[in-house]
Amino acid sequence: MPALSPLDGRYAARVTPYAAVFSEFGLMRQRVRVEIEWLWMLQAVVPACPKVPDLRAEAGLRRLLENFTEEDYEGIKEIERTTNHDVKAVEYFLRGYVPENLWSWIHWGCTSEDINNTAYGLMLQAGRGEIATQLRDVIDDLRTLAEEWADVPMLSRTHGQTATPTTLGKEVGVYVYRLEEAVGQLERLPLTAKINGATGTYAAHVVAVPEIDWVGVSREFVTERLGLGWAPLTTQIEAHDTAVQVLHQLALVGSIIIDLCRDVWGYVSLGYFGQKLKAGEVGSSTMPHKVNPIDFENAEGNCALARGVARTLADQLPISRWQRDLTDSTLQRNYGLVWGHLGLGLVSLKKGLGKLELRPERVRGDLTAAPEVLTEAVQTVLRTHGHADAYDQLKAFSRGQALNLQQVREFVTGLAIPQEDKDRLLNLTPEAYTGVATELVRGYLSGELSR
Repeated sequence: MPALSPLDGRYAARVTPYAAVFSEFGLMRQRVRVEIEWLWMLQAVVPACPKVPDLRAEAGLRRLLENFTEEDYEGIKEIERTTNHDVKAVEYFLRGYVPENLWSWIHWGCTSEDINNTAYGLMLQAGRGEIATQLRDVIDDLRTLAEEWADVPMLSRTHGQTATPTTLGKEVGVYVYRLEEAVGQLERLPLTAKINGATGTYAAHVVAVPEIDWVGVSREFVTERLGLGWAPLTTQIEAHDTAVQVLHQLALVGSIIIDLCRDVWGYVSLGYFGQKLKAGEVGSSTMPHKVNPIDFENAEGNCALARGVARTLADQLPISRWQRDLTDSTLQRNYGLVWGHLGLGLVSLKKGLGKLELRPERVRGDLTAAPEVLTEAVQTVLRTHGHADAYDQLKAFSRGQALNLQQVREFVTGLAIPQEDKDRLLNLTPEAYTGVATELVRGYLSGELSR
């Protein structure tokens, strides 16, 4: 069957890890895990639940946990064709792996959402680990470039106009810092789940086995057996609030990458970077000279898609009519779009970064052609010596003017300031006017300037 989404067609090979996590196969695998773990929990805490299944059954359940196969998945889907209920299909499928006297304990006390919210929590946890690993790989590449270019002076532009110089490495370092902060926050966010019955009251549990502390069992199951955070108060559904926090963080990551891609795209346009050529590759169907920055454009587009879907999910998932509606069910099936497009964007970004070739002469030429940026230094020295009109003096001299370095020096020569300061300004060049940019980026990369 033709692929409807490019993630399943053109780009499928690039997003394989996310397909394994967020596909229908991945969801079924996690549902099976939750059902098995819950059955084992019941065997441990409920006296009436048979304690010793036969050894073949135990081995079969462990095999499902450790190596859930495509054949297992198809077995569940075959049952679903009759039940028209995916969670019930999992319950019936597991009957083939346990003795008949345990059948009534599969899915005991559960509503479908008990299985689904825990399964999705496990999926999000796995997906977060995958995207964090991919992000850190890109961050490592950026760190290398930031260190390599730490002392390469570069003209800044604010509002698109020439501004106080920086270094190329410091500007790359800004993105290292932003992405490291973002991925750190992503990894620290909790993911909560619940297993508490049809409306979150444990009503059926208490009626059937009143002597057990079902709240404590639920907490232990979610936190110890599944490794998720526990939600103490819910309706039929877990509110998705922690999933929403993860989605918002992924949307932020997407925005940071878009910002980076646009900056690099602009530097390529200015000629600061060339791009390594690949034999046989075509830049334009009609203009043979072109080497387009397509990797950064592809990264930007995919991150925008990921961000848009993440924001939509984050807006809608926390809303449910009364104790339950199914709006969230169809929405959650699209988690893979967020991870898939963001992961695809990171693949393109990494590829693009690896093709960049610095053109130092072009960077230097752009900087030396903008001596007007030194007027900031001149007016700040004047202010230091009590000239309240310093800004106005430099504005009258420089605003909108195409100055050369000699004109700036002539202006400095006529200033009424101490000779020591005057000499320092006269010796200043745009290339040297980078403050402590080099020290800043190297300090951060080395850990000396960590938060």
